[in-house]
Amino acid sequence: MGTKRSPTRKGLPGTFVVSLDFELMWGMRDKDGLEGYMNNFLGVRHALPQMLDAFEEHGVKATFATVGLLFFDNKAQMVASLPGIRPSYANQYLSPYESHLGQVGEDEATDPLHFGASLIRLIQQRPQHEIASHTFSHYYCLERGQNEEQFEADLKAAVEAAKAMGVTLRSLVFPRNQFNPSYLAVCQNHGIQAFRGNENNWLHQARSNDQESLLRRGMRFLDTWLDLTGPNCHPWPLKQAGSPVNIPSSRFLRPWDQRLRMLENLRLKRITRAMEHAAHTGTIFHLWWHPHNFGVHTARNIAVLRAVLGHFNRMKEEYGMQSLTMAEVADKVLADAS
Repeated sequence: MGTKRSPTRKGLPGTFVVSLDFELMWGMRDKDGLEGYMNNFLGVRHALPQMLDAFEEHGVKATFATVGLLFFDNKAQMVASLPGIRPSYANQYLSPYESHLGQVGEDEATDPLHFGASLIRLIQQRPQHEIASHTFSHYYCLERGQNEEQFEADLKAAVEAAKAMGVTLRSLVFPRNQFNPSYLAVCQNHGIQAFRGNENNWLHQARSNDQESLLRRGMRFLDTWLDLTGPNCHPWPLKQAGSPVNIPSSRFLRPWDQRLRMLENLRLKRITRAMEHAAHTGTIFHLWWHPHNFGVHTARNIAVLRAVLGHFNRMKEEYGMQSLTMAEVADKVLADAS
């Protein structure tokens, strides 16, 4: 059977984008109840190779948005690379420099929670994937007290840390999805050509931690199984002057949960139906999660991932759906604008 082509913007087919917020302890260190997450962080070292194998088997590319503090082999390198200007959050507990750096071990062998250079090298062995930025310190761009100068210092440190490992950062994911449009020009000035914006609905509007509500969290949780916000597929973006290309998220791949196992079919259908919508309409479906989400119940989570990737292969065969990294989407947008 021949490939069915759907109408698209300037001939571009439906597109599957995958991004992962790769952060280990740096992304959770300011949260309560971390004891229960240790196995998640440690399990990344077993889960990440399986994710990479699944991606390769299904011909899917991914963008790994990586916290800059993970790029080091040891603490001496890390400390020597810290930015001189640091975030002055009103809540200083949010800063890793004030509250957490003293807990970091000497190297990756003794402290696998805070170092990730070997895992980054593992990703580099699969050059079809993109290593991108999740800022240097898991920087919170909407929290009170911080400012643009401090964000720029953080981003510069991230760029330099990546460069030392032969990585050029071209895309960025804002930690906690705290998208701040005031910082986009800074991103572009330091080589960032794409960023992951938020889903276009009230449940996902960017807010600081203090502005978040239990209602929104609960509704986002329910949206995993119930269609509260639609497919959240996005048309191909247009280039905006002075700004990187916005490639908004579509869905968070929530990890497998024993207590919710009876709802697994609903969770998977919520994702695959949105992928079909993107394939039919020539739009972008952008799926994201954290590697540590697969750190426990790894076999179950990889099985779900394989089901999603297998569905992409069916959409590719039937409708010509393509898999692109965030940087590759930006390349096409920028080429179209020139």
